Amino acid sequence: MKHEPETRNPCPNALVRRAEPGTRNSLLNIAILGCGKVAHLHAKAIQNLPNARLAGVWSRSAKSAETFATQYDVPYYSDVEDLIINENIDLAVVCTPHPFHREPAEKAALAGANILVEKPLASTLEDADSMIETCRKAGVKLGVISQRRWYAPVKRVKAAIEAGKIGKPVFGTINMLGWRDRNYYDADEWRGTWKMEGGGVLVNQAPHQLDILLWFMGEIDEVYGLWKNLNHPYIEVEDTAVAIVKFKNGGIGNIIVSNSQKPGIYGKVHVHGENGASVGVQTDGGAMFIAGMSGILEPPVNDLWSVPGEEKLLEKWKAEDAAHFSSIDPMVFYMERQIEDFLDALENNREPLVTGEDGRRTVELFTGIYRSTRDNKPVKFPLQPENGNDMDGRLK
Repeated sequence: MKHEPETRNPCPNALVRRAEPGTRNSLLNIAILGCGKVAHLHAKAIQNLPNARLAGVWSRSAKSAETFATQYDVPYYSDVEDLIINENIDLAVVCTPHPFHREPAEKAALAGANILVEKPLASTLEDADSMIETCRKAGVKLGVISQRRWYAPVKRVKAAIEAGKIGKPVFGTINMLGWRDRNYYDADEWRGTWKMEGGGVLVNQAPHQLDILLWFMGEIDEVYGLWKNLNHPYIEVEDTAVAIVKFKNGGIGNIIVSNSQKPGIYGKVHVHGENGASVGVQTDGGAMFIAGMSGILEPPVNDLWSVPGEEKLLEKWKAEDAAHFSSIDPMVFYMERQIEDFLDALENNREPLVTGEDGRRTVELFTGIYRSTRDNKPVKFPLQPENGNDMDGRLK
């Protein structure tokens, strides 16, 4: 649209270039809160959805909001509430750095928007619980981005578990061996610091795999964990973490996540069943995808499948998944699927596939690893927020 000269609406905090707000049409209006690198993937996904429109943006930086708004030809605001109310926003997608999810999410929820937050839901349990409670009181839905749940190989594993093909899942593992170099951490001021990023590999890179493992294995009973910074002396946060997990279903698990292996090897989630059969997915192969900095190099594939009678299906699935991967923009396609699911949840008054409570479970898991490292002992679940000043053991 053609931008009019900058005007201010009756609320003095709202910088906006827009027409006067009109009545809601059949399209669902979406706002983006936070205009960094990952926000561009959301904007492109929204543009591809026939029942949605990008209706406005907000950022902690007025300059980045204006630049982003100009690129996508939408209004920009300096006040979250004004954006939600004036543009009749149905859904606000929060894309700020992790420790800054809570404030814009809660402001948008209290103004009437449903909330979809980039992973992780928050960097602390305190923020996660506050966001969940605020959305509950406001009567709006809350979801968390975990678009890898829509990968066909991930869905196959989930379907196999639900169909009882491996019996009860009794052993789940994550092996995510990636790499982040100094250029990555220098690309944005918030990267690599406790205050601005909230953590390292556990908070930023691992939440996708943590969410998938929890989706497959269920609730946690106890965690013993350890984190270290092995070869990134120029950052504050951890680059590697390991954990042993006891699940409430009686199963056990092992988690290994790291940003210390050049140039990046793989990310895998495997589940082994009580009947001896195993299923698994390689969600990431080779150098890991970095939003706004690199693409997805290898298609997600089922790399383990020993269900009786189905062992020979791997090659067929790999060929099908590779063909699909090459026919889409994978950086945007799966974002589309998750936003599409959330909009369907709004229109049909159901919960989205990935809820705020799901997001809390991921925060709870990495919080447990931090606390276990600090206390040098297993941590019993469920966890509640602490009032200490050491960020659950992240600060020494």
